[in-house]
Amino acid sequence: MAEYIQIPTPAGKFDALTSGPQDGRPVLLLHGFPEAAVEWSEQLSVLGAAECFAVAPDQRGYSPGVRPEQVSDYRMSELVGDVLAIAEHFGWERFDLVGHDWGAAVAWATAAGHPERVRTLTTVSVPHLDAFSTALRSDEDQAQRSAYMQGFRSSTAEKALLADNAKKLRQIYYPGVPEHHVDDYVQRLTEPGALTAALNWYRAARYDSGGIGPVEVPTLYVWSTEDVAFGSTAAMATAAHVTGPYRFEMLEEVSHWVPEEAPDSFTRLLLQHLVSHQA
Repeated sequence: MAEYIQIPTPAGKFDALTSGPQDGRPVLLLHGFPEAAVEWSEQLSVLGAAECFAVAPDQRGYSPGVRPEQVSDYRMSELVGDVLAIAEHFGWERFDLVGHDWGAAVAWATAAGHPERVRTLTTVSVPHLDAFSTALRSDEDQAQRSAYMQGFRSSTAEKALLADNAKKLRQIYYPGVPEHHVDDYVQRLTEPGALTAALNWYRAARYDSGGIGPVEVPTLYVWSTEDVAFGSTAAMATAAHVTGPYRFEMLEEVSHWVPEEAPDSFTRLLLQHLVSHQA
């Protein structure tokens, strides 16, 4: 059973779920849009049983205690800063970093910019950000897959997603996300200011036009064939942007929501990756 805690940082208090002994191997798990730490329920349980200290925060904007109003407060440098601040709170010199969707984007940027802090990297769905940026410009399939982002950046996005009992917001989670998680996420995002904060991650992307560079830490990248948001072009190109030990795993017939739709397969890969890189 995961334990709820709050993590104080200079930016505010993050809500988080934890599992396992506090002196265990530190593993930080970053959720995606439009989710929360609950996304990692299965992984928290397994990691805790494996004597890891697993921490899954509700990230900036998702935690009510860290919900700034300015779009610029959601640029990548701030999100990476939150990762490091959480690690500092626990006194982690090095830690294993896991991310899905937007959490994967933050994880890629953290590992690229601070390799001395990241023991291993595990990313789900989102390819290396430089490979993704190239695919957006050169691959028509990826450009079409990513067209939804413009809608999320519009000033009417909140109204559209929440209309008719949040019908369009609920549709985002299908197929793949368990119904009880969907209800939890929708309840959270219908709280005042919550959905705007989550959408500000997309709106702040204009501040992050530069590349992140190669990743040198041991990396596992998991991509699924039925992911509607990320195609094969950037997924296959990611290997060229990792200079450290690299493992690519493709899950057949699985949607974008890998940690929740295929928890057994994904968690097995994650544990293998951690065991392979103990130092």
